[in-house]
Amino acid sequence: MTAGKFGIYGGQFVPETLMYGLAELANSYQRAMQDTVFKEEYSELLQNYAGRPSLLYKADKLSQSLGGATVYLKREDLNHTGSHKINNVIGQALLAKRMGKKKVIAETGAGQHGVATATVAALFGMECEIFMGREDAQRQRLNVFRMELLGAKVSQVESGSATLKEATSEALRVWTARIEDTFYIVGSVVGPHPYPEMVAAFQEIIGEEARRQIFVQHGDLPAAVIACVGGGSNAMGIFRPFIADTTVRLYGAEAGGEGLASGRHAAAIAGGRLGVLHGMKSIFAQDKFGNIAPVHSISAGLDYPGIGPEHAHLASIKRAEYLPVTDAQAIQAFTTLSREEGIVAALESSHAVYLGMQLAADLPKSEAVIVNLSGRGDKDVQQIAEHLGVSI
Repeated sequence: MTAGKFGIYGGQFVPETLMYGLAELANSYQRAMQDTVFKEEYSELLQNYAGRPSLLYKADKLSQSLGGATVYLKREDLNHTGSHKINNVIGQALLAKRMGKKKVIAETGAGQHGVATATVAALFGMECEIFMGREDAQRQRLNVFRMELLGAKVSQVESGSATLKEATSEALRVWTARIEDTFYIVGSVVGPHPYPEMVAAFQEIIGEEARRQIFVQHGDLPAAVIACVGGGSNAMGIFRPFIADTTVRLYGAEAGGEGLASGRHAAAIAGGRLGVLHGMKSIFAQDKFGNIAPVHSISAGLDYPGIGPEHAHLASIKRAEYLPVTDAQAIQAFTTLSREEGIVAALESSHAVYLGMQLAADLPKSEAVIVNLSGRGDKDVQQIAEHLGVSI
């Protein structure tokens, strides 16, 4: 990476009014990452508050049913607040505290980033406002209540498709107006520099742990590492420590929605092209006029029209492969994992589980694959029940 760029992707495409704030953030982040006290406080909170290290679980029963490689699940669902989001939020909130900011804001889709932000804001005694699209808020009513219970203000965004894209746009607008006293905790490896690099660095703990754990449990590197990708923070977190291991194949499971041919999906790599949105150059779903196209996924956390610039770069150099997984396939994986292993995964993570199952079935039994189980599925049970026609 050079000056916030990953190949041709990344950069800073923002109004002049944001440039000072981004420069201040980049300088503070660089100093913090060289500060032993900051790093020790971050590590202590990961261990004693978030509950790290998370387990690498050998899914024997699921693996036996597939008849191929052994599936290992990196259990980010066991973290405090129920997902990988807490890793990044702790880092950014510590940075906000270091910079003297009194208020934090965040965007959220499925609500897991919002819950993590509200949680850490409560811990640090900070004012907190979460922006969430009205459509996502309806799908994730439980998480809305959790955020409010933690003391956050949840502002529903009504414009456009009323999903994650609009929530992100509103958070950026508010941050521009209140940059002096407010810190924007971005939830994924998206946005203008330094956010894609910063979020990835705070999530790398996932892959660092998994790489050590797989050697202990399997005795060798895995054949593949798989993670779901919306913006792509959980995927980049687990991918990065394996990038130099060229024998390990990296797979991102994109939201295939109702299928690429239907047009109702959120698979940016499979169905998008180069563009600029939310301060970054990356790959986005667009119409024939270059406008950002509406996207769809049963999973609110993957309902985003683009992908982080580092993922776009990995795809362009063919170091990682990004494959669409449909709503129906994600639901199949959700129910299979629940019944085979007694683990209820988030709908986002279920996309990766499905792809991991397909890959494992085609590999020899001597091999292993790691699936990043980025979050737990409590928040999705109501939605799954409605989808299956069950009243609860």
